[in-house]
Parts: sequence; structure tokens; C-alpha cells
Amino acid sequence: MAALSDPQEEEDFQRFLSRVDDISRLVQGLSSADTAVRDAAIAETDRRLRERPDSEKRAADRTVINNRRDPGRDSVNAEAVHTEAFLAALEKDAKERAKRRKKNERLANALKEEGNVAFRKGDYSTAAQKYTDGLQKLKDMPELYTNRAQAYLRMHEYGKAIGDCEWALKCNAKCIKAYFLMGKAHLALKHYDESRECYQKLLQLDPQKESLFKDCMNEVNLEEKRMQEEDRAMKAFQSGEHAALSIKDLLQKLDRPDQNILYYMGGIQVLTGAIKECTEQTLFRTNNGFSIINDNKVIRRSFCAERKSAAEVDLCVCLLSLWQAVCAGNEENQRLLLTHPDVNAQLLELLCSGVLEIQKETLALIALYSDNENGRRLLVKHQDLSRFKAQCRLMFSTSVLPLFTQLLASAKLVDQAALACCIGIMGNLCADATIRVQMAECSECWQACLQLVDGCADVGTTKYRECVFAVLGLMMNLLLESNSVIQCLAVDISGRCMSLLRDQDGRIVTRATGVLSRILAASSLAVEEAVKGGVVKKMIKFLKAGGQTTSSYAIKVLSICTRSSRQAQEEVVKSDKKFSVLLKLLDSESELIVGNAAFCLGQCLVVPGAATSLLNSNIVMALLKHAGGDAARTSVQENAAIALGKLCVAEPRHIFQLRELNGMAILNSSMKYVHSS
Repeated sequence: MAALSDPQEEEDFQRFLSRVDDISRLVQGLSSADTAVRDAAIAETDRRLRERPDSEKRAADRTVINNRRDPGRDSVNAEAVHTEAFLAALEKDAKERAKRRKKNERLANALKEEGNVAFRKGDYSTAAQKYTDGLQKLKDMPELYTNRAQAYLRMHEYGKAIGDCEWALKCNAKCIKAYFLMGKAHLALKHYDESRECYQKLLQLDPQKESLFKDCMNEVNLEEKRMQEEDRAMKAFQSGEHAALSIKDLLQKLDRPDQNILYYMGGIQVLTGAIKECTEQTLFRTNNGFSIINDNKVIRRSFCAERKSAAEVDLCVCLLSLWQAVCAGNEENQRLLLTHPDVNAQLLELLCSGVLEIQKETLALIALYSDNENGRRLLVKHQDLSRFKAQCRLMFSTSVLPLFTQLLASAKLVDQAALACCIGIMGNLCADATIRVQMAECSECWQACLQLVDGCADVGTTKYRECVFAVLGLMMNLLLESNSVIQCLAVDISGRCMSLLRDQDGRIVTRATGVLSRILAASSLAVEEAVKGGVVKKMIKFLKAGGQTTSSYAIKVLSICTRSSRQAQEEVVKSDKKFSVLLKLLDSESELIVGNAAFCLGQCLVVPGAATSLLNSNIVMALLKHAGGDAARTSVQENAAIALGKLCVAEPRHIFQLRELNGMAILNSSMKYVHSS
């Protein structure tokens, strides 16, 4: 090759050599066995082809038609021609590859669908092979990896499933399904920490999957807990502990077929007494206790019989007691018991059996499940809760309510922390309208509630005060009903609540105010007694202190009292100078508070001088805003309109401001409320 003397030619030549080196590296990359390197080379080639300037093409054309012969330049130009030809070949190859990829995508998708059909049929081996065939057509399709991982999971080939999930994540780092399946595979291999990490990644990628994340983490925690329990139980058995050995021995004796019903009943009673802790519960499970008991023909016949003999009733009661001992606090045993077909089918039948002993033990077993979240999930999943509710309603008034009333009456004698919890549960049951009506009509229950409240001053313990707090909440729920019992007891109930308004516990004061806000509406005599007892001043005091919950109750009490008591109206005007408290409440974000504040204000404007005291305030604008607003509660507009009309009737000078605010139309439309009130 001739020497290049021109500096420009030297620079062009060096640039050309650099390009040749780049192209050589691209060629090596395109032929690499490493998929990642090859894919990177393909992407770089495509980029270069897209970015190739037209000037290169023109330069190549000029090289071909140039008649001037320079030996050095001829060599460079010849190489340029070859470079151009190579790039053109690459461009052609890129198009062919794109065409082949589309074809392979169609084939891979078809194979994926064939695999899905086989998977749905339960033919996991065929499904895995179809996904494998699809990957031979298209190696970077994450769906094929995750689908094959799912098939491997069903085939218990957990290592292969994890490998496929890892490949899916190489194709798509945000593949949620890959992390989900990999978590399942690690869990099956007892890799608990790795499984949790997968689910944590899943949640990071999509926070909306929090419910799925919680379910998965719960599954890991339960499985790890189960394995730990079984390890401890095995060690106890191997060390020769008497309790552990006796469980196995008793189960072996119960496994003898065709024995007398009394034989099995005695054995179940002894076994129940032997199960005292988690270790014995676990040994019962690991020694096939569920199968031995549930598959025994004599026991099964007694358990499932529609009409039971006396001996069968006794056996069934013993069996239900055993299940309670086996399942108390043991979530894995709870799962195994409730998923057994006979137990699942018979549990509600036993609850409806009409045999009191069986009903009580069945209810106790169901209550045991309701103590924890996993147990409640099992009940919801495997039981017809509508039938359970119906049976609870039937049993409530005859069995539950009398017992609960006795507990309330004995509040100072029983465990008060447990009683507070029990009262809370009864309050939750009031969400069922039928149960709420039954309780609200029970005079004995109301008397027991009042008796418990009476003891608040005498018993100063924190636990007893928790009972008082809980019973006030129960009373609020019961006061959603209206009946003759409540009307007769209204004065007594309101009197007890008035005494609690002096309590040092703010929570009790708030709930007592809440009860007042509901009970006073039931009796005008109760209102009269409460007003005499100073309820207006106390409510104004609470409203000045603030707090939205207390304020909503307090303003409701004032609205009830001012509706029927002139004394209450006068005391509000006297206690709330220039209505500063009520005006502040009109700016509340709570529509309930605003509506009651407007109502109360309207009632108090009949007091001489009340409307005049508001002349220099923004009362007209405040009421006009709500009267012409679009609150969800129509009572807000109505009460504001009534108060606005009464304001102008009591003090006509407010009409001038009303006209300035162009509010006459609203006032005219509100006159119907003024007349009706």
C-alpha cells in the first residue's frame, strides 16, 4: 500500500481503521455463543444501520465514479466500498431476522396455548414439553418460562421451577408472576427466608398486590411454624417423654376396628385429657390422629347419624371436646379438621341438631376458630355462614342472652378483662339486626348494663373501667332500636350517663355523651331531667374543648334538648355568648355537626334578644352558604334555611344583609320550612 502523505488522508485512514475494528467486534458479537453478548451486538448493529448518514452513501458513490486515480486513496476507497457492502448485508440480515422473529413468535404462542390446554387437563408433563418447544422458537419469552415453572411446581420439580423463574426475570426484571412462583417453589423446599424475599420483591414491584402479599407471607409463616412444631414433637417423642409416648399409644388403641362404642368413647376421653400443649397436638397430627378418628366406622357413624342414640350423643360430645383440645391455638390442626369432608359437612348440622350438649360443644369449637384470623378465613371458606347466623339467632335469646346478662350482673366477681372482651363481642353481634332487636327488648339486659355502670364509682380498677367503656358502646348500638323497654328506661339510662360526664376518663365521657345523644330522643321526660341536671352547660363546655367525635354527640344532645325545652334554649343563649360556639360549628367539615348546629341555632332564636345579638356577626352569610349549598344530607340545607328564616323574622334588620348578598330567593324558598316548623 502506498504511503499517505496528505494529513487529511492520514486522518481519514485512521478513522476507517477504527470503524473496521468496530465492525470486527460486532461480527464477533453476532457469532458469540453467549446470548446476552449476541443480543447486544444485534441491537448495536440495528442502531448503526438506523443512524447511518446519507453522506456515507454519497461518499461511496463518489468513490465508484471518480476518474482520478490515486493509489493511496484507491485503497481507502476500496475498503469503504467493502464496508458499505458489509453494512448493507447487515441491514438485509436485520430485516430477515425481524421476519424470522415474527414467525417464531407465532409458533411460540401457538405452542404456549397447546401447553395451557394440557395444563388445564392436568397433564403437566406434556404442558412442560410444549413450553420447552416454544422456548426453542423464542428464547426470550418470559411467559413460557413462568408457565413451565408452574408445570414444574405441579410435578414437584421445585429446583427446575426456580431456574425457569430466574430466566423469566432475565427477560423481564419486573415479572411479578416469576417472583410469586419462585416464592412457592422455595416454600416447598423449606427455604422460608428466600420465599419471603420473593414475596417482598413482588410487593415492591406492585404495592396494589398487598392482599396477595399478606396471604403468601401468612402461608410461609404457618408452614415454618408447622415444621418447628413437628421438630419439637419428634424430639419429645425420641427423648421418651411420657406424654409424647402416650399419645401414640392411645391412637394405636383407638385404631382397633369394630370395638364397642363405649370403648371408643372412653379412649377419646383419655386422649383429650392427654393433650395439654402444642407438642401433644402436633404428635396427634403426625401420628395420623385425624385419619384414625375420622375414618373409624363406628365413630364416623355416630358423628354423622341424623338421629342419635344416647350413646351416640355422648360419643359426639366427647369427639367435639377432643377437637377443641387438638385445635386450640394450633392453626395447622384447625385447617386439617375443617377441610375433612365429614367435619365440613356435619358442623352446622350438629349446631342445628336440637341436642343442647352437642350445640354447646359445637358452638365452642366454632368460637375457637373465630379467635384468630386464619381460623375465621377457614370458616368463611368452608362453611355456610348464613346458616350459622340463622342458628345463632335461634340460640341467642334462649342460651346466649341469659348467660350474658348473668355475666354483666356479676361483673365485680368475674375476670373483668375477659368480661370487657365479651361485651365487645356482643356489641359486634349487634350489627345483625335480629340479634340487636332481641337484646334491645331484654329488660334484664338493660338493667344489668345499668348495674355495671353504677359500679364505676365504687370500683376504680382499670379493668373494670374497660368494662364500663365497653358496655357504653353496647348501649349505643342497642339504642339504634326504639321500643317500649327503652322508653321506660330512658330516664334511668340518661341519669347514669349524666353521672359519668364527671368521669376523669375522656373515653368514658365521650361514650356517655354518645348514649345521651341517642336516649334523650326516646323520652321528653328524660330531656327534662337532663336539662335540670345541667346537661346544656356540660355540652357547651365539651364543644368549646373541641374533638370531632365528642362534638358530634354534644351538638346532637343540644339539638334534642332545645327542640322541646324552653329552659334549654335559654341556657344555650346564656352559656354561648353571641352564639360563638354554634357559629364555629357551622364551619365544621362534618355535615352532621353543621346540620345539628343550624337546627339548634334555629330553636334558640325564639329567645328574646338572641337574634339581635347576632347583628354584627357573619351569621347571614354562614347560613346562606349552607341553605344554598349542595350537601349530601338535605337536612343541612333545610335546617340552615329554617334558621335563616327565623333569624329574619326575629330581627328584620338581618334582611338588609340578606339583600346585599342576593339571598332573598333562598329565603323565600325556605319559608315553607319556617311555616312547617
